[in-house]
Order: sequence, then structure tokens, then C-alpha cells
Amino acid sequence: MSEAQDNQQQFAIQKIYLKDVSFESPNAPAIFGHEQWQPEVNVQLNTEAKSVSENIHEVTLTVTVTAKQQEKTAFLVEVKQAGIFQLAGFEKEQMGGMLGAYCPEVLFPFAREAIADLVTKGGFPQMLLSPVNFNAMYMQHQQQQAAQAAETAH
Repeated sequence: MSEAQDNQQQFAIQKIYLKDVSFESPNAPAIFGHEQWQPEVNVQLNTEAKSVSENIHEVTLTVTVTAKQQEKTAFLVEVKQAGIFQLAGFEKEQMGGMLGAYCPEVLFPFAREAIADLVTKGGFPQMLLSPVNFNAMYMQHQQQQAAQAAETAH
């Protein structure tokens, strides 16, 4: 194998799966009352990556959605969508971006589908989460970490 092939970047999805799912509707059936459905929705995203073996990484995207109707929790749904990815030939900085932005971007449509399905099965109107710019989120996180490191250094 030549050196050029050694340095070639490789990306492959080995598996995508639901790691954990939770749905709660603590105020049912009263929450299904006659008032118009205009919930206050809070969406939280979190990503985690860990090495499984050489060039193999598990990335978990956690999406938590809380919907409140007039201060009462209508539902809370949390989905941990995970994937096993093969990544080789990436520089350290690129690897961070791949695991922190690109892989979560691959996982998000699966998490969005699971959430839409759970919310509908819970008796609520369909919920479609808006697309997320994981690259911007990752860059913002990197900037926050750099600022914290600079503060700590002083």
C-alpha cells in the first residue's frame, strides 16, 4: 500500500440504532382538554462520541423535547440516537468536526422520525423538528471552550 493510500480519508456508517427512548405524558388525560393546542416547546440537543476500537467510533445524539401547555407539561420525549462510524485518515481537528458535527447531522433525521412517531402515538399533533446546523453548534462549542481555557490560563 502506498503512502497516498495510507493518508486517504475514509468514512463509513456501520450501524445506526436507537440506544434509549423515553416518552412521558404526566398530565394525560387532562392535558387533552378543550383548550387550543399551542404548546411552548423546548428542544435540547447533546452529542457524545467515544472510541470503540481503532478507527471505529460510537456517536450518540440525545434530543430532548419538552412541550408545555399553559405551564403544565404535556409531554417529555427523549431519544438517544446512536451510530457506529468508521473514520480513518482524518487530522485531529477534522476528527473533532466529523464526530461533533457531521455524524450528529447523519443521525438527526432518524431521531426526528422517532420523536415524531412517539409524539403522535402519545395522542398529540405531529411534531416535526426543524433542521439543525450541527456545524455551527460545533463551532460555537469550540469557541466557548477556547474562551474558557483562556480565562483559566489568566
